[in-house]
Amino acid sequence: MAASSAPAASLLKRQLKEMQAGKDIPGISCGLVNDSNIFEWEVMLMISDDCKYYGGGNFRARLVFPPTYPHMPPELTFQHPIPFHPNIYENGKLCISILHPPEEDEYGYEAASERWTPVQTPETILLSTISLFHSPNDESPANVEAARMLREEREGKHKDFRRRCRKCVRESLGED
Repeated sequence: MAASSAPAASLLKRQLKEMQAGKDIPGISCGLVNDSNIFEWEVMLMISDDCKYYGGGNFRARLVFPPTYPHMPPELTFQHPIPFHPNIYENGKLCISILHPPEEDEYGYEAASERWTPVQTPETILLSTISLFHSPNDESPANVEAARMLREEREGKHKDFRRRCRKCVRESLGED
């Protein structure tokens, strides 16, 4: 481990311990992918049954932290099966403002206050991710097809989005 990553490793050890030590965070389970690498976590997000589209799903993801954490954000990538979701790229990478680097947004979509800040923690990231399952953002989508289908469903045109989401939930449970 490089000397510059030692503070990040120390912080991540503490944050992982806090998340695992008796603190019951509904819908979140996490641990290390490999005990010798504090920078890569395996995460399970268990979506509550009351979630309109993804209720009952169990989605696995990897949370990979850079050596410059907490000054730069980690990357969260869903593992197979990758949820069909407006804010998840087809390769599984999550698109959420709080994981975007703190520099200026060249396209003007996000205010600096919406982007990564060092006060974010793995817990706030994962809670925000669960929130996205409850309220997908179709305004700046990573998956344009999913966003289009969600908008059409909200307009009452058809139920294709809901069907695709339910298929993802079944796959996440090993049923498809």
